[in-house]
Amino acid sequence: MSSSVSVPKASAWRVALMNASPDRADELAKRIAQQLPILQNRLSRTYGEGNQVEELTEQLLAAAVDIARKRSQALWDLDLSRQSQPHWHQKGAVGYTAYVDHFAGNLRGVVDRIDYLKSLGVTYLHLLPFFKAAEGPNDGGFAVANFEVVEPRLGTQADLQLLTQALRAAGISLCSDFVLNHVAHDHEWAVEARNGNPEFQNFFCMAHSQAEVDGWEKNLPQIFPDTAPGNFTYQPSLKAWVWTTFYPYQWDLNYANPKVFFEVVSAMMRVANMGVEAFRLDSTGFLWKREGTNCQNQPEVHWLLQAMRALMEIACPGVLLKAEAIMPTHQLPPYFGLGETPGPECHLAYHSSMMAASWVALAEENVSILQAVMQNTPAVPQGSSWLTYVRCHDDIGWNVLRPEAQALGDTHYQRLLNASHFFAGIAPGSYAQGASFQTTDLQTAHGTNGMASALVGMYSASTPADSQLALDRLLLLQSLSYFTGGLPLLYMGDELGMGNTSAEVLAARQGPDGRELHRPNWQEALAQLRKQEGSVQHRIFSKLQAFAQLRKSLTAFHGDVPVNAIESKHPTVLALQRGAELKGFFNFSRLPVDQDVGNGQTLAIKPYGFVWLQSSSSATLRTLID
Repeated sequence: MSSSVSVPKASAWRVALMNASPDRADELAKRIAQQLPILQNRLSRTYGEGNQVEELTEQLLAAAVDIARKRSQALWDLDLSRQSQPHWHQKGAVGYTAYVDHFAGNLRGVVDRIDYLKSLGVTYLHLLPFFKAAEGPNDGGFAVANFEVVEPRLGTQADLQLLTQALRAAGISLCSDFVLNHVAHDHEWAVEARNGNPEFQNFFCMAHSQAEVDGWEKNLPQIFPDTAPGNFTYQPSLKAWVWTTFYPYQWDLNYANPKVFFEVVSAMMRVANMGVEAFRLDSTGFLWKREGTNCQNQPEVHWLLQAMRALMEIACPGVLLKAEAIMPTHQLPPYFGLGETPGPECHLAYHSSMMAASWVALAEENVSILQAVMQNTPAVPQGSSWLTYVRCHDDIGWNVLRPEAQALGDTHYQRLLNASHFFAGIAPGSYAQGASFQTTDLQTAHGTNGMASALVGMYSASTPADSQLALDRLLLLQSLSYFTGGLPLLYMGDELGMGNTSAEVLAARQGPDGRELHRPNWQEALAQLRKQEGSVQHRIFSKLQAFAQLRKSLTAFHGDVPVNAIESKHPTVLALQRGAELKGFFNFSRLPVDQDVGNGQTLAIKPYGFVWLQSSSSATLRTLID
C-alpha cells in the first residue's frame, strides 16, 4: 500500500516573492514580517475571521509584492532612502496646490513651471484630480471615471511619467488625489451595475425602498444642500436608490464588500508605480455606513486606512498618505492613528479648523476662537504632520469650528454666522469680496468662496492705505500657516495676490458650483510682476520665499516640532511657541500693539503685523522676520 504526502500549495504572495530579484525579495520579506500582523488584525476587525479574510489577505499581499517587484529602480531606491530617513518629508517642507489646466494647461505645461515652483521653495506639489473624470459635470474632476488613466485633455500616461521624473529630479514630490468614497456614474463598475451585473451592484451602497432611504436620511448631513440635496439618487434600471453623498453622478462605494477594498488599494499601488509620491485620500470620513449614525468617522474607516498604510509600507514605503478629513479638531487625531485602535495611519492631515479660525480672527479682530483651536490641537505621532493652509480649491467651511464656538459660550454659533456674512461681503464695513456657498438662508453659516486676496480686501481697496492693510492681512495669514505647519500649503495664485475668477470665465464654464469663484486661470502678467521690485506681487512672493528659506534652514521648523499657544495679554494677538527655540506673534487688529515677547523685551507690532523670534545664546530674542 503506497502513501502520499500532501504538499501545501504555495500562497500567491510567496510565489510573487520568489519571482522578485534576491535583493528585493529579502527586503520585501522584512517588510511583510513587520506589516502582516497589522494587516491581518485590521482586516479581521473589519470583515471578521475566516476564509474570506485569509483569502483577501493573500490577494492583497500578492498585489503589494507584485507592485514592489515592478517598481522602477529609481522608485525602489527612493523607497529605501526614505525608509532610512522616515522624517524626510518634515524637514522644512513647503507645498503648492493647483488644478493642472488652470495652472499650466496640461501635464507637460507643469513641467515648464518646475523652476517657478523651486523658486518658491516648494518641495511638495498637489495637483488636483488629473485622472479621467466623468463626462459632463464631474465636481472639478472628483467624479473619477478611471483611477489610472490620465484625463485626455490634460495629457497622457507618458506625460505623467515625464512630469514625475522631472519633479523628482527637482526634489519635489507629486501628490495626486485618490477619491476613496465614490466613483463616477460612468465608471466601468457603475456601468456594469446598471447593466444588471450583480457582482458590481454589490460594489455600491444602495437602498431598495423609500422607507429605507428615509431611515438613513434622518441621521445624515447634506454636503451640498442647495445644488445636490439628499444622499440618495433613484436609478430606474436598478429599481433602487444609489447612495450619492456628494452629487448624483458620484456613487458611494460599498466597503463592506472586501472586493471593493482590494480593487481600490490595488489601483492606488499601481498609480504609485507611475511616480506619484503622495496621495490625498479624498472623503476619508465617509467610507463606512452604519445605521443610526451620521455615517462619518466610523471605526472601520480607521481599520481600513491602517490596512491601507500597511500595504503601502510593503509596496511603496516612500509614499505619503494624507487624510482629507474636514472635521472638527477633536475628530482628527484618529486619522493619525491616535484613535481607539492605535497604529500607523496617515502621515498628514489638513488642519481645517485652524484655517477657518484664522479667518474668524480676521473678521472679529479677536483671536479667542483661533487660540482655542491651537490649544485643542494635539501633538501628532512621530513621522506625522499637520498640513496648514490659508485657502484651497474648496470653500471655507465654518461648521468645523462649532465645538470651539460653543465652548466659548456661542451656543447659537452667531460668531460663525457673522464671519460668513463678513467674507461674503454682506456685513456692514466688510472689505471682502467673497460669496456664500451652499446656503440661501441668511441665518445659516455653511461655507464661503473666494480667493484669499479678494477676501482680505485687495480688490476693494480704494486708497494706498487700504491696499497696504489688505496686503498685510494676506501676509499675516500666510505667516501663521508657515509658522505653525508641518507642511504649509499654498493655493495657486495666492503667491501673486491673484483675484477671483472673472465673470467672463465663470460664464464660460457654465457650472452651478460656486467654488469656481476661487478657481481662476493662471495670469502670466501677474507672475512677471513678481520680478518688479516694489510691486504687490514682488512683496508677496519675496516674503513667501523668505518664509520658505527659514523653514528650510532651521530644525525648529521640522514637522514634528510641537507648536503651543502661549499668553499674549492682547485679545487681538495670537502668541505661539514652536519648540524651545522659536516664538511667533500675530496681530489680527487694525491697530498697532506693544507686545511683551518675553525675556524683558517689548516689540511694537504694526496693524495686521507679525513677528517670528528666535532665542539666542545671550537669552535675548532675535527677530527672524516681520
